[in-house]
Amino acid sequence: MNELLASVIIAIVQGITEWLPVSSSGHLVIAERILNYKGGMTFDVALHFGTLMAVFVYFGKDIVDIVRDLITGKFKTENGKLGVYIIIATIPAAIAGFLLKSIFEEVFQSLFITALGFAITGIFLLIASFPKKRKILDAKKSLTIGLAQIASLTPGISRSGTTIGTGYLLGLEEKQAVKFSFLISIPMILGANILVIGNQSLPSELVWATLVSFIVGLITIHLLYGKILVKRENLKWFALYALILAAIVGICAVFF
Repeated sequence: MNELLASVIIAIVQGITEWLPVSSSGHLVIAERILNYKGGMTFDVALHFGTLMAVFVYFGKDIVDIVRDLITGKFKTENGKLGVYIIIATIPAAIAGFLLKSIFEEVFQSLFITALGFAITGIFLLIASFPKKRKILDAKKSLTIGLAQIASLTPGISRSGTTIGTGYLLGLEEKQAVKFSFLISIPMILGANILVIGNQSLPSELVWATLVSFIVGLITIHLLYGKILVKRENLKWFALYALILAAIVGICAVFF
């Protein structure tokens, strides 16, 4: 298959699965194997950059308000507190990603670990789908969500799934949990881009793939935030999908 076409197909997969609670990294491993396309970490992070831009566009006003209140020292406003919580949630995964970068690059090539990650995601989503007593977001809950995000550095374990699911388990209202999950992806993905890509220029096929992942990601965010994840019970369907995929990938890892 033409490399440009393969990269665009994988970009579509990334745009959809980055925000679905089913692990974009795991799907990238599978898609690259099926299409025989070895993009590497730079390619994967470039795709994440496209979906990052989708968050900036969709939550642009919220981001501007948060940054403004942080810069002006208004930490007690709603947006100011949210900004502080985002910083708190970002620290654990940022440290883990920096210190364990080489290890995570190695496990990205393992189908067995990817299958295990999908299974963990499915079980966790199933648990998180049950109703909990409602509570508000605070520093402690933000840190807990941030710690949960570390697990998503492993392929097959969904970043959005772990953060949204943890938010649900902590009692956050559905849209609040989803929004917080999307917002804390910003420093996470931006940091990964800086760490892996740095000042390098992207090959042309990566630019096109980034654009595709942006467009598809924007559509996916709108559907998830406005329609699909408005009820935590809907996580059960993603849990079922992840568990089925875990079984399929696991079988492939053993026999192929």
